Amino acid sequence: MPWNPAQYLTFADLRTRPSHELIARIALEQPDKIVDLGCGPGNSTHALRQRWGHAEITGVDNSPQMLERARKDGPAATWLEADLKTWRPAQPADLVFSNATLQWLDGHAHLFPALMSHVAPSGAFAVQMPRNFDAPSHRLLHEVAREGPWASRLAAKLRDEPVRPPDFYYDLLAPLSRMIDIWETDYLQVMDGEDPVLDWIKGTALVSIMAALEEPDRSHYLDMLAARLRVAYPRRQDGKTLFSFRRLFIIAYR
Repeated sequence: MPWNPAQYLTFADLRTRPSHELIARIALEQPDKIVDLGCGPGNSTHALRQRWGHAEITGVDNSPQMLERARKDGPAATWLEADLKTWRPAQPADLVFSNATLQWLDGHAHLFPALMSHVAPSGAFAVQMPRNFDAPSHRLLHEVAREGPWASRLAAKLRDEPVRPPDFYYDLLAPLSRMIDIWETDYLQVMDGEDPVLDWIKGTALVSIMAALEEPDRSHYLDMLAARLRVAYPRRQDGKTLFSFRRLFIIAYR
């Protein structure tokens, strides 16, 4: 998908906050080798570098656009373009880290144990994924996709449950771990702008849909979605918009 780093970073603080909170809970003193899977433009890699200044960090992403931005503005790291479904490290890492990426990949029952196998002894596998796919933002995205003349083109782009409940991941990783820390957080994001929820999902959930549509269908789709999002997420008296967003956090220790 043609990712747009500038659009993604429109809400850089809100998107990066979960990575800081995940990193703060990782009980590793001095990991030598860290892999940031789905590093994007390097915002999560910055957070890793701030905590572990001397670690050897590799940022992995499949988007040339995101990696170009990471090389320009990111911290000192090795940047690698790779498909995360087939990525394999040269050697196990002390920390395999992923912030808001693995929800894009299917087959978690096989993917998560495979990624855990790339963690060195006494290391950790740390993951954060959105789990708000039943929120109005995503329900309306699907609703508009299924209603318009573009329905047949967008059917393959719609994924109803890319992230499973927490106990699914516990059962997957517990046999491979000496300890698991797993929790969810509901963020009430306070946002500015005319259509902030639309602007948010333009940087993530809408990327594949916008890429599949040409004008004038793209603009027509976005106009229909924007109108429904304004009703679902009305502006408050102070002009702000509240956007509730649930995220799942997992830290599994070898």
